[in-house]
Amino acid sequence: MTDILMPALSPTMEEGTLAKWHVKAGDTVKSGDVIAEIETDKATMEVEAVDEGVVEAILVPEGTENVKVNAAIARLKGDGETSDSPPSAAAPPAPPSGGRMADQHTESPAPIPPTKGEGDRPQGGGGGLAAKPTVEASPPAKTQAASEPQGARVFASPLARRLAAQQNLDLSALKGSGPHGRIIKRDVEGKTGTAAPAAAPQAGQASASAQAAAPRQVQSLEQMGIAPGSYDLIPLDGMRKTVARRMTDSFRDVPHFPLTIDLEIDRLLEARARINVLLEKDGVKVSVNDLVLKAAAMGLKRVPEANASYSPEGIAIHHHVDIAMAVAIDGGLITPIIRAAETKGLAEIAKASKDLAERARTRKLKPDEFQGGTFTVSNLGMFGIKSFNSIINEPQGCIMSVGVGEKRPIVRGDQLAIATVMTVTLTCDHRVVDGAIGSRFLGVFKAMIEDPATMLI
Repeated sequence: MTDILMPALSPTMEEGTLAKWHVKAGDTVKSGDVIAEIETDKATMEVEAVDEGVVEAILVPEGTENVKVNAAIARLKGDGETSDSPPSAAAPPAPPSGGRMADQHTESPAPIPPTKGEGDRPQGGGGGLAAKPTVEASPPAKTQAASEPQGARVFASPLARRLAAQQNLDLSALKGSGPHGRIIKRDVEGKTGTAAPAAAPQAGQASASAQAAAPRQVQSLEQMGIAPGSYDLIPLDGMRKTVARRMTDSFRDVPHFPLTIDLEIDRLLEARARINVLLEKDGVKVSVNDLVLKAAAMGLKRVPEANASYSPEGIAIHHHVDIAMAVAIDGGLITPIIRAAETKGLAEIAKASKDLAERARTRKLKPDEFQGGTFTVSNLGMFGIKSFNSIINEPQGCIMSVGVGEKRPIVRGDQLAIATVMTVTLTCDHRVVDGAIGSRFLGVFKAMIEDPATMLI
């Protein structure tokens, strides 16, 4: 028998909703067949089978929410197996990748060298492909680890691998508590939690440190004086929970500040009208936001210090401008990314932004289309918002908030005039982008918006 496990479809995924099954008990599946749809906090993705066999049982019905990564969701039986036969030893699941289910095997091939930490498990307990029993007892785990050939595979979830990399931990030295000995998040966190403690704080400092480290206790509405039954409660879905957690972490942990400027966009609007006449035959229409994305990309190439991210090891200056654009969807916000935007023309950016926005609203984006990014543009001008400050989307160093273009009185020389003005606010991570860098970027951006021909220089 082979257990099909809930896959991790993104590095940060810990649970998801099993939205739909495409198979039922008794169906035969082949490698590559789409067997289910998994809904994460950002998108709904199809999942393909890796193993071949007959669906023995559906363990988690469709529509089930909060299914933990690596939980068994279905069971396959291979050729020649019967329902009442004892399950053969299964290989530890390979880390899910690209939306495919974790791989498990039911064959019993020739013995292979054991993986680390396997010596304290019973023979055939599943630390790799099932091996034939041997008469000689397994040596202690420590002895096996020392004699194990280099390059032996370590089975761990993608999240555990990422956390271990951040902590500079050797995964092969950890013992997994997940299915079939797989290393999961709690194993890595448990290891980092046992690190040697720092020197004991002075008297009086311990209580202050404990208070600072303790999470804020969120009171219920009733505790805050809201009468029960006086409201309708809409449960938080995965997206809302993730947005709430990430924005809370960013606002609390990232030292940020805003820089605000006004831009005159009459020449930009004239240029947009001429550009759209030229592109009409190709069925492409450029929006003001597309021009903003293009100007931001060009500005970041000219001021690369603003296209940066903070890390404990240093400041990363990105080679390309991968611009994320905030898109409002049902239940939250998602930021699809135009990769290497500085290399794309206006028509290409217009087509990419339209396609990404449409697929974002139907939750059809792939993980690599909304994860990452080096800079974000959030535009609320279409809602009539004059100006606003956005919260930084880590690990990006900046996010730019774009307001509505509207007729405003301005002063030119000593004369009063009217111009179409748009307010833009750049929120900066002060660890990466200081006031001087942010101001230089906004100066370049302003020049290109107010005179679009400068984007060609």
